[in-house]
Amino acid sequence: MKINLLKITGLSAAIVLLNSPAFSMNSEWKSTRGFLNEHMRSEGLLVQKNVTGTVVDDSGLPVPGAGIKNQSTGKSTLTDGNGKFSIEASEGQVIRISYIGYDTQDITVGQSSVINVKLAVAKNTNLKEVTVVAVGYGTQGIKEVTSAVGHAGIEDFRQSGSRNPLDLIQGKIAGLSLTRPGGSNPNGGVSVQLRGSVTVTGSRSPLFVIDGIPGGNPDLLQQDDIASIDVLKDGSGAAIYGTSANAGVILITTKKGKAGPGVFEYSSYLRKEYLQNRPDYLTADEYRQKIASGQIKQQDFGSSTDFYNDLINHDNLSQNHNLSFSGGTEKTNYRASLNYRNLEGIAKQNGREEYTLRLNVNQRGLDDRLNIQMNLVTNINKANLLGGSGWESESAKNPTLSNFNPDGSYRFDLTSTNEYARLFQETSYRKQQTTSGDVKADLDIVKGLKASIFGSVVRNSYLDGQYRLKASENSVENTDFPNGGYAYRANFLSQAYAVEPTLNYNNTFAQKHNITALAGYSYRYYMEERSDMSNRGFINDLFHEDNISQGAALGVGKATMSSNKNDNTLIAFFGRVNYAFDNKYLVQFILRREGSSKFGANYKWGNFPAVSAGWNITEESFMKNIPFVNYLKLRAGYGVTGNAPTDNNLSRVTLGGGGRYLYPDGNYYETYGPDRNPNPNLRWERKQEANIGLDFTLLNSRLTGSIDVFKRTTKDLLDSYTTPQPPYVRDNLQTNVGQISSKGIELGLSYLVIKNNDFSWNMDATASTLSNRLDSYSNDVFKVKFITRGGIGGAGDLGDAFTLFEGGKVGEFFGKRFAGFTPEGKWLFYNRNGEKVLNGQINTSRNDLNQSDLAVIGNAVPKYYASWTNSFTYKNFDLRIFLRGKFDFDVLNTTALTYANRTWSGNLLSSTFDKYKDINDTYMFSDYYLESGSFVKLDEVTLGYNFKFKNKYIRKLRLYATGQNLGTITGYTGNDPDFIQDNGIGNEIEGKSLGIDTRGPYPSTRSFVIGLNVGF
Repeated sequence: MKINLLKITGLSAAIVLLNSPAFSMNSEWKSTRGFLNEHMRSEGLLVQKNVTGTVVDDSGLPVPGAGIKNQSTGKSTLTDGNGKFSIEASEGQVIRISYIGYDTQDITVGQSSVINVKLAVAKNTNLKEVTVVAVGYGTQGIKEVTSAVGHAGIEDFRQSGSRNPLDLIQGKIAGLSLTRPGGSNPNGGVSVQLRGSVTVTGSRSPLFVIDGIPGGNPDLLQQDDIASIDVLKDGSGAAIYGTSANAGVILITTKKGKAGPGVFEYSSYLRKEYLQNRPDYLTADEYRQKIASGQIKQQDFGSSTDFYNDLINHDNLSQNHNLSFSGGTEKTNYRASLNYRNLEGIAKQNGREEYTLRLNVNQRGLDDRLNIQMNLVTNINKANLLGGSGWESESAKNPTLSNFNPDGSYRFDLTSTNEYARLFQETSYRKQQTTSGDVKADLDIVKGLKASIFGSVVRNSYLDGQYRLKASENSVENTDFPNGGYAYRANFLSQAYAVEPTLNYNNTFAQKHNITALAGYSYRYYMEERSDMSNRGFINDLFHEDNISQGAALGVGKATMSSNKNDNTLIAFFGRVNYAFDNKYLVQFILRREGSSKFGANYKWGNFPAVSAGWNITEESFMKNIPFVNYLKLRAGYGVTGNAPTDNNLSRVTLGGGGRYLYPDGNYYETYGPDRNPNPNLRWERKQEANIGLDFTLLNSRLTGSIDVFKRTTKDLLDSYTTPQPPYVRDNLQTNVGQISSKGIELGLSYLVIKNNDFSWNMDATASTLSNRLDSYSNDVFKVKFITRGGIGGAGDLGDAFTLFEGGKVGEFFGKRFAGFTPEGKWLFYNRNGEKVLNGQINTSRNDLNQSDLAVIGNAVPKYYASWTNSFTYKNFDLRIFLRGKFDFDVLNTTALTYANRTWSGNLLSSTFDKYKDINDTYMFSDYYLESGSFVKLDEVTLGYNFKFKNKYIRKLRLYATGQNLGTITGYTGNDPDFIQDNGIGNEIEGKSLGIDTRGPYPSTRSFVIGLNVGF
């Protein structure tokens, strides 16, 4: 028996005796002992012990910043970022746990020194008030956050089948733009941009951090495995990630196991795609009528072929199945999931089949002082890449032609490709496996001090294969090896390693001062290697690309082969300090010092500081009597982030092969020479950002929202500039010149319109406005008057659609101003004096704008974004209606530019003979082909039903039906304007340039989904 007395008195000595085993069995003594223990409790004489525990919400997630108070002694503390706390108390004393938006709990201390608490959301509380968000290397309660952070939890996600994990938050985070340049192509990606363009040549996409892995791969994620998505919008929060965070940070947290009996979850959906709208080309009968009437001078070949429709897979059906199992104890818990997806596009020979296995294990030990988390995930997929293209060439063919010759063989000609035949005579695929593993260990050293170490490995490998049969058009028309087939094979491997040890400190002083501090180190290494080869002239088609060396081209030196390997290393030291006074005044400081092998010898290291502050206004006494204001917080922040070059060796001299030459000794020798100028002063792009925000909850917690105003400037833009020879060896140099800036306003709202026992109606809305400007692009050494981007392509020499001048806005179309047509159908344009002149009289110089007749004629960057979600429940039914839109931007309709002009020799758009009937001239780029791209889209309608069960086998069952991309209100006459690239500065992203509607886009589809979710 351990005795630790604070006071040596007769009474205390008696209590020691009464608590001894000799007296413990006597009921009289038990009663007396209880009386005396109560007396000692009031006198503060009982033994104080260290009580520890964890506070979680009703979803099992930790609650940081919860108040922990010993009601007997008055001592208090707060939970740390993992929801843990430590406080002195003795048996019988009451510990009160409180957090805004949750019911307060009073717990009496017993013999155990561990108290774990699950808080329940208070009645009439909006869940958004009590959200816990990831902020990088930790979490914070939403009311403790001082930077601009967007959050979406499971309750905010689309409750229906999604093609891509990011589709879950489409329209949910103000300022976050998601565009699918490939439409519904199952092998297409999502283009992501946050708060506008921040670079000219670098990465435009935010940094993804998945379960702590920086640069994590979103392709490893399945919608049913995601618990939350948090977005660090501004520099004051993103600075903790340094040069990786110039375009913002998206932190994705996957679901984890919970203590309790084993739980099975199964979800599944089927999706069917339907063609929504297609280019309005002439049918074969209409084409014949135009020939007969003399409106077009082409030949009728006698067939009637819908070439576009021949590429459509009308029998497409996609499916997704996900099975998970979770459970465990307080010490050990786990979650495992297995996902199978088979996605079919609207195009033939266009699909993706994949398997994903994910395992999470959490283990506690050392009296709950040690916590180890492990995640392992692997994804194996095979993509059919053959279909999904050829839309332009097939649409523009003379529809009286056929895909077949009279003898039934495929018809080939030298002016176009038989895209239909390709689907049966060629193969193109990618087999890929991506595996990610990470381990994190947390150790509570002493009260308030925790050490952690995190390590991760991501391995990505794929094999690309192509084969074209000996009878294929490509083989038949090859002049070197006619009818010899073609094979291609490529292998790619990348590996990324990260190790990040951290120290976390959390303490509360004098009950009102709370300090949380983080110090850490980061080491990242990335390597990739690739090899590829091709060959022709095979004697048969038996082995395709699996026997690539047998092609005849290899023996005569006409096969191809290449390989490369590169790597880079990043090292960083970082820290963050948060201070809160009386839950009213909050301040955060961040500093990250980072070094990268990508930078020049003189600028390997950079510093990235940030500061932000918050004022919880509703904690002030003068706000207590304002009943309609439940919560009000003002935020302000400033931070610096960076952007590294995309290439690993831009600062170094690299050698390139110069070819093989015959030397006097009769031998051939390979020659090498420098192909890049070195730049030891190459450094990171540096973005400075200021943000002011207001968070609020009003009207008895029915209305919550936030508004942010930001201004950001990126200096030292990276790009290639022309250099004189000599003194430079090559004629260009990668260096830092120029500045780009953006500003905007973001608004997010959530309003609980109605809530009663049977019916609820909740509305969520976001809105944002954005403006980008190229402030400068020259300095005293490197002079550049303008940049051109966005090649228009197609027939004729149409040049680039965008010209960026210093001081001009990003996304400005620059070209001729349409003034009409001559009676003969020739183009007329306005010159700089406002006079109508022929095209040949237009001055197209960009070097002297005072003499140029060209002008800014539009802008491809949407000025406004908005979304509106209505969520209803009635008894067991739920209904979700989601609309979104982009406004005030222009789109270049290149399909009309080319195929609404009668000089084209193939098929034509129907509008050639009404809207564009006056044209009798060559192809021309001008504002004549610019149209407003503004639209409002009914993006999703989901109706679900939740079955109620009262048995031990099935906990829940939900059936739902969803319609996606159901309708679009727009004045644009081309493809779906939502699929047109709306970010960047004009560079191609997945073959799409900003604001340019390509001539052969992947078809826009309307899809219908049926699905179910079952819990066992």
